[in-house]
Amino acid sequence: MSKKKITLGLIQSSVTKDIINNFQITTKKIEEAADKGAQIVCLQELFKTTYFPQDKNRDASKFAEPISGSSTKTLSNLAANLNIVIIAPLYEKGSKGKYFNTAVVIDADGRISGKYRKTHIPHDPFFYEKNYFTEGKSGYPVFRTKYAVISVLICYDQWFPEAARICALKGAEILIYPTAIGWIKNYNPSEGDWEKAWELIQRSHAIANGVHVASVNRVGIENKIAFWGGSFVCDSFGNVLKKANNNKEEVLIAEVDLGMNKKIQNDWGFLKNRRPDSYKRICGH
Repeated sequence: MSKKKITLGLIQSSVTKDIINNFQITTKKIEEAADKGAQIVCLQELFKTTYFPQDKNRDASKFAEPISGSSTKTLSNLAANLNIVIIAPLYEKGSKGKYFNTAVVIDADGRISGKYRKTHIPHDPFFYEKNYFTEGKSGYPVFRTKYAVISVLICYDQWFPEAARICALKGAEILIYPTAIGWIKNYNPSEGDWEKAWELIQRSHAIANGVHVASVNRVGIENKIAFWGGSFVCDSFGNVLKKANNNKEEVLIAEVDLGMNKKIQNDWGFLKNRRPDSYKRICGH
């Protein structure tokens, strides 16, 4: 098995209403991750702000910014200075009054490789995202960064195997999921443990596609939601390599060997033995 080792850094944070302070703390944690050897650093979903979609209706426009805004410029300079890739999920102010839940991928030279707009938008009690985010329609891109070929999917996207499979078929070596998910206070789901299901579905994407998976979640209590943290990295057979705690901030560092991907893909044949001719039903409504 050929070896291609790189190091990932996941920034698991709690946030306050002080957006400027949140951003300053995050940049320091990015520097910490780089000092520990991280080459690709990912921030959590909506990393600068509290999780405002738990309110059914509020004016969140003050949180939005264009991709060419000051946050991206600051992080671009940081990426170039540290020679790292940074994935920064922001509340994007688009054109024609539209807003998106967007992850910007900044390469190690500071240039923007591209962006991904969240495609699957949930709408449930305390996760009223359809009131704030327009569905992304750019498909599922791959980004050929200095250190690895990656795809970025955002939070609720992680429950959909179709998105993961498309990214793998397009050559992604790592699926990266910036996330904001947690328990609703005083609610006991009859279906069972949400966190276990959350981790299990993402590990299954790794196995089914022979790719590594990295998921970074926020932590802390914000109004009605207790975010469970639990950020993790697993290899291309779903083995968890590193996992963060459930209630504290953490800079999670994990070395991965992407050379394992081809071995899993070749040995198990989940990609080469597909039968697209039999999958027409998937494209139905």
